[in-house]
Formats: sequence, structure tokens, C-alpha cells
Amino acid sequence: MLLLAALLLAASACGKETGTAAAQEEPFIDSLRLYAPGDYGSANWRIPALLCLDDGTLLAVNDKRKYNESDLPEDIDIVCRRSTDHGKTWSEPQTIALGTGYKHGYGDPALVQCANGDVLCFFVGGNGLWASTESDPQRSYVCRSTDRGQTWGEPEDITSMLWGSQALNTTCRNYKASFFASGNALRLKHGEHKGRVMVAAAMCRKSAQVLDNFVVYSDDNGHTWKVSDRAFSQGDEAKLMELNDGRILLSVRRSGARGYNVSADGGATWGTQGVWNEMTANACNGDMLRVNDTLILHSLPNSMQREKVSIFSSTDEGRTWHRPVPLFDGPSVYSSLTLLPDGTIGVYIEQNPSGACELWYYRFNLAWLLGQR
Repeated sequence: MLLLAALLLAASACGKETGTAAAQEEPFIDSLRLYAPGDYGSANWRIPALLCLDDGTLLAVNDKRKYNESDLPEDIDIVCRRSTDHGKTWSEPQTIALGTGYKHGYGDPALVQCANGDVLCFFVGGNGLWASTESDPQRSYVCRSTDRGQTWGEPEDITSMLWGSQALNTTCRNYKASFFASGNALRLKHGEHKGRVMVAAAMCRKSAQVLDNFVVYSDDNGHTWKVSDRAFSQGDEAKLMELNDGRILLSVRRSGARGYNVSADGGATWGTQGVWNEMTANACNGDMLRVNDTLILHSLPNSMQREKVSIFSSTDEGRTWHRPVPLFDGPSVYSSLTLLPDGTIGVYIEQNPSGACELWYYRFNLAWLLGQR
């Protein structure tokens, strides 16, 4: 009953913040398939990133895995679709980065909107993660849109800043590869670092096939970059969340209990890493979303298999997580979350009931979430 009361309070707060009672209306959940295997001449689709911009425009960005479902160094494009009606209808796909062959593809997009309105898309390209070397690297890119995702500039290669012999953080000179966690990056909304853009990176050590997490951040809308101290040892794809007290929460992919850490200085340095035992799952990418001051959501498979993507909820700033609500009960993998202007929640999710991934857009209100609880 305490959780129910807290979520009802969250729903009420959400309605007040957005100027709508959508979060308190009759429960609903809608879904629409955006891509199926074979659509637009592509054998496969993977790696969703979903972001609602300041004017309500939705961007759905993902990998177009043209010939197979494998990761880089395969030939992969990154494509974007836009919606201006809460996801009821979508534009045709637009290419952000065009793959031109083996070791010349791109993948794993992450999105953020800067304080000046520009949209950044982070991704990697070239060689595969595990085979990467400084002479033949998996490269890290940032691509910018100045018109809310209608057009995109040329990708900017920032690889040498992140790892290798010229890395900004000297610790990262002991690493041989890096990739961004697909889905949502973060822009800080409050405090002394307001406007800071941040994205989590998983870097591969030179000494072993082991990943550690660092945070890449910018204080000038993504024109120059810095790299944090190590945020999580033996991590993987990670997501960031701004807490009410100004600290930054990092949620980290692991097999078993989900990892976390907290930064008290805007993401530059990090505390002692820990795990959430109540969020035990397959090693998989998920997403975090702040709905309001009371409620944070986290999407993740609620299984030790890649299935049952569910919505976990926290009403104590991520210290603990409540029993999740299933979003899709069958085989399902990555997911991305965003908050719409009317207080409803958008989800972009990989579902693979027949083997190959399909990409689906879901939209639900908090009344549906409460009803499932």
C-alpha cells in the first residue's frame, strides 16, 4: 500500500508538471511496430534509442543491420524516424550514418538534446570492439542535428580523446577500445553543472578482454569533451540519471544483480560501486527515466534470459527498486525510455518472438503502470 500511495502521488505530480491529467486518466497502453525483418530492404533491425525533444518531437534512432544481425565490424547504417503526434505516425527512415562495407559500418546510437536545442547522436564505427587496436580501432563518433532531427551533420571522430596514447584521461591510455551505451545519454538540468551533456562509455582494457565504465562529458553543448575517472570496474553498457540532490546515478549492465555507482561532482569522480539485488537479470542494456521528483523508472529484462522486458520503479531516488511490471512477456532485449509532454511514457523496444528482432514503440500512462502493480 505504501508503494501504491507513492506512485499515486507521482502520477498526481506528473499531471501537475505537464499541465495535463493524462497520467491520472483511464489506464492505457498502445503499441506500434516500426520495423520488421525485411522492411526497407534490411534483413535485421536492432539497438533502439528514443528521445522526446523540447517541442514534443519524438526521435526513434536505431541500427539498420542490412545483411545479418551481428555487431560491428558488419556493414550497418544508423537511421532515424520522427513523430510529431506522440508516436501515432512516423516519418520514413532517414540515414544518419551510412555503412559502406565490412569495417565501414556504424552502430549503437545514443541520443541527447543539448541546452541550446541541438541534438547529439553518439555511436561507434569501423572495427569490432574486441578486435580493436589503436592502429585499427573501433571509432567513437558524435553527430549533430541543429533542426531537431530533420537533418544531420557529418559524424565527428572523437576516438583519440577517449582512449589510446592521446587520451585526455591518462588512465584511458591503458585501453584499446570504447563504445557508448545505446539509448539515452543525459543533460543535467540543475546545479552548478547545469547544461552538462554526459554519456556512459564501456572501455576495453589492453591487458584483458574486460570492460570498465567511464563517463564522457561536455560543458559546451558537445563541442569539446572530458573523460571522468573510472566509474565502474568490470561493467558494460551503463545509463546515467540526475538525482534530486544533484548527484549522478550510474546503472550498469551485469549478468545477475545490476550494478550502480554515484558521483557527487557532476560525473567527474565516482564513489564505491555496488549492486541492486532486487534487479537481477540477464546481462542486457536497458534505460532509466525520471518521470518527476518522486518517480524513476528503469526498463530491463526481468529474467536471466533475454526475455520479459519490464518496467522497474523506484520512489527513493534509485536506492531500491520495486517488483517490475512486464511490458512484453516473450523474447525481448534492449529498450529505451522517454517522457512525453502529456506525462505519458514512450518505450522503444526490441522484440524477437520469431528469432530476428523487430522494433516496437509503446506508449503507456502511469494509470496503466499502477493497474499492473
